[in-house]
Amino acid sequence: MSLGPFRPQNILLMPNVVVPKAIVLAARVNDFLTSAGLNVEVYNYNFENSNKLPDLSKIDLVIVVGGDGSLLRAGHYCAPLGIPLLGVQSGRLGFLVEITENNLEENLEKLFKGEYRLERRMMLTAELFSEGQLKQCWDVINEAVICRGKDVHPIELRVDLNEGYMNSYIADGVIVATPTGSTAYALAAGGPILPPELRNMLILPIAPHLSLDRAVVLAEGAKVNLYPSIKHDVVLSVDGMEPVQLQEGDRISIQANQHSLCMVRFGEPNYFYRDLAAVMQRNPILENGKA
Repeated sequence: MSLGPFRPQNILLMPNVVVPKAIVLAARVNDFLTSAGLNVEVYNYNFENSNKLPDLSKIDLVIVVGGDGSLLRAGHYCAPLGIPLLGVQSGRLGFLVEITENNLEENLEKLFKGEYRLERRMMLTAELFSEGQLKQCWDVINEAVICRGKDVHPIELRVDLNEGYMNSYIADGVIVATPTGSTAYALAAGGPILPPELRNMLILPIAPHLSLDRAVVLAEGAKVNLYPSIKHDVVLSVDGMEPVQLQEGDRISIQANQHSLCMVRFGEPNYFYRDLAAVMQRNPILENGKA
């Protein structure tokens, strides 16, 4: 999708401070953009241990310098506000980031000229109900995972689709993922890869035992309810965040989110398949789903 005449003027630059290379690359980004006359605010951010961000109300674009994990964390702040996100690679994997140190100035020049697309990626909403009351709600960019906790036992989980029974699982856990999340935990668990333009929900069991062992792809309008049987320790984790302990009778409801994650893209529309092949070549262990 073309942005037409839109040009970002106020940019928040967020390097991951725990990655030394991110600080170096952020300095290059800052020098280039400020020399082009753009307003840049630099916020050194610890994506693992901090939840505090500066005011984003006047920000047109957030540039994250880190890996996919850093971009994912920033996405939780940007998506509800509709702020586009751009990633500069300084981490290990790069399914989500757009810029590398080798093409940094080249792509920043395109950003300045407005030569880019805005890609909208589907998100999910996950809600936890306890005793019939809404207990917690999350925006989901990658996946929601219901799985065993400290006890080394498979869990039992019933899944209802659109108010009707769908399936029951005995497994280490169940992943409910977006197309973005199909290249994350779901890929490691042997699931299919969905291109980012799709708006589907993916349900995938983890190490199923005497259960359906195939992934199920659902349409955007689907709503799933998951009911864990708490015979052992069972937890819920969203996008790798701190897990929440589940109790007997809890229900996890998941459906499409009203917001989308907006990401800046410079390459051709088929970039996803090119980058996928490149990542697989750099990390051949991924091809066996063991990353």
